[in-house]
Amino acid sequence: MGRWLVLGGTRFLSRAVAAAAVERGHEVVCAARGESGPPPEGSRLVKIDRDAEDGLAPLRGEQFDAVVDVAFISYRWVREALDELAEKAGHWTFVSTMSVYTDLSRRGGGVDEPVREPRYTDPTDPEDFGAYGQIKVASEQAVMETIGDRAMVARPGLVCGPGDEADRFGYWPARFARGGRAVVPDAPDQPCQIIDVRDLAEWIVVAGEKGITGTFDTCGPPTTLGTVLDEIATAVGAPDLERVPVSPEELSAAGIMPWQGPRSLPLWLPDSLLGVVDRDTGPARAAGLNCRPIAETALAALEHERALGTDRERQAGLTAEEEAELLAGR
Repeated sequence: MGRWLVLGGTRFLSRAVAAAAVERGHEVVCAARGESGPPPEGSRLVKIDRDAEDGLAPLRGEQFDAVVDVAFISYRWVREALDELAEKAGHWTFVSTMSVYTDLSRRGGGVDEPVREPRYTDPTDPEDFGAYGQIKVASEQAVMETIGDRAMVARPGLVCGPGDEADRFGYWPARFARGGRAVVPDAPDQPCQIIDVRDLAEWIVVAGEKGITGTFDTCGPPTTLGTVLDEIATAVGAPDLERVPVSPEELSAAGIMPWQGPRSLPLWLPDSLLGVVDRDTGPARAAGLNCRPIAETALAALEHERALGTDRERQAGLTAEEEAELLAGR
């Protein structure tokens, strides 16, 4: 089989990619600082620091059949990896984001939609997520210009499942498993798309093996928020679970944010962002992307939530006290 390099390989998606490549019989090198956890069993860790000058030096002289880069918010990281490794790699996958698109309200769009202006400088404020999509655009362009017909760009939406640190999808299995009266957005017909991290990782590896190139929106099949919550509740909901719908207007008036962050209800989105969860994924499916049932993802997410501690301070969702405030008088 092939020799693979995963830039990262110690957390969430990059770790899942490394694990999938090992499972499929490849020799896998994970290049990371090694501070986020161990790489998957069967892979080899090479310690690098992409923030340091000449931080990729430990990889110098290496040759790889495939490279996967999930660089989060640094154009410099992507550029330096290309400069160091492009001529020593066969296939190259860059993991981008739905946030590259200019109009995130447009539903049913595909990869031919207009994208944001590229940004080449990294933000000085690590919380400046407004730069995220622009830096990904610049990074995509660099990959395609440098690697050309050996490159694939994957643009995921909401990736969830075991290892997720964003707490968005995982909030719902954890909350429904606790039971009792649970606030849910009264927006059952809102579009919704999720993808299990294991499915995305498996497809990235298979695409590398097959030499698939081009740009793809990589989301799960289109469905609705109501269906997603129904399937989660069926899979993991406690016997006494009672879902209490609250209108988007009431949620907003109470200071409840959509999508993510403290005091939020994840997966619920304003109209201005519905294009994030309503993409044309036909090309990716035609290229072999397969997605498991939502119930299976919910079960794995709940196991991960319990390992982290369901009473921890969360990155997204409502605290028990915030939910009780909303439920008072209902």
